[in-house]
Amino acid sequence: MIERVKLIWAFVIGLTLIAGGVSTGTAAEFYRGKTIRIIVGFGPGGGFDTYSRTVARHLGKHIPGKPSIFIQNKPGAGSLIAANYMYVKAKPDGLTIGHWVGGLVLSKYLGKKGIQFDPQKFEWVGAPVRASAVCALTKASGITNFDQWLHAKKPVKIGSSGPGGITDGIPRLLKQILNPPLQIVSGYLGGTASIRLAAERGEIDGGCWPWESIKSTWRHALETGDVNIVVQLLPKKHPELPDVANLIDYAKSDTDRQLINAGIHGPGEMLYSYSLSPGTPKERVKILQVAFMKTMKDPEFLADAKKSKRDINPVSGEEVTKIVAGYARLNPIVVEKLSSIFIPKL
Repeated sequence: MIERVKLIWAFVIGLTLIAGGVSTGTAAEFYRGKTIRIIVGFGPGGGFDTYSRTVARHLGKHIPGKPSIFIQNKPGAGSLIAANYMYVKAKPDGLTIGHWVGGLVLSKYLGKKGIQFDPQKFEWVGAPVRASAVCALTKASGITNFDQWLHAKKPVKIGSSGPGGITDGIPRLLKQILNPPLQIVSGYLGGTASIRLAAERGEIDGGCWPWESIKSTWRHALETGDVNIVVQLLPKKHPELPDVANLIDYAKSDTDRQLINAGIHGPGEMLYSYSLSPGTPKERVKILQVAFMKTMKDPEFLADAKKSKRDINPVSGEEVTKIVAGYARLNPIVVEKLSSIFIPKL
């Protein structure tokens, strides 16, 4: 009788695991001895690269079978090369994870050329942080606050990786809303690291990308006053930037506010998202989603992230999936306006 009860309970537990879509034993067998690649859409040293290297040091221990993880940088076109690679070429086997600008999802619906993916078909693992868009200018630019920028005598040169990326989209939206003296200098394919170096050389005056990245990778310049945050683009001011102007407070119409919300605030929620190729087995998708969120709570990971000045405010894979679905329901008028801003006619 006792043996029969044990068999029944074993059967019930087995059914539960199958229903939940996760078989730890099967997963361990698959991932044991394997290597996972994280494809980063920018060069070494930038915010995406730094986040991924921090995640890679801890994610493996939360995946059954404890696979090793390494970073492969695949920069170009504001991370579009990496995004297309994940959709077109990467095997859907759960061994390749993409880390590219989530804002490219919006660009797809705005008609950006060269996008080969359908955002709705990616599998989403999650994002380590909700991005806080800001613009940083060097002391050499002579501008330390937003009011000075608005009244500058000559255009402020802002570095960009290229049309469609966040480093290009933020200044374009600024120009649409308030038209400050501004010149976008494109072509820094190494991402934010290249933009920082160009600003330090005096080629440009600064750039616009997430505060979570800038305060880590440009920390020394911020501390010495050689770089200043002059404007932020958030629903409400970041607690660490209480004295920095916020673009939403300068919006002159409801249309302006919709453009800021749809063009910057929304994409910021999923900017640093990790994706899997379409067709990745659902069991492995779930395993990686669970492992990712466990990593986000791992004390050793959090200590590592704090040491490298990486903010952690995670978004689950399920949340990212809902955000992506929402892009397909954007107001057509807002889409048309955003398209004219973010997808410039060349």
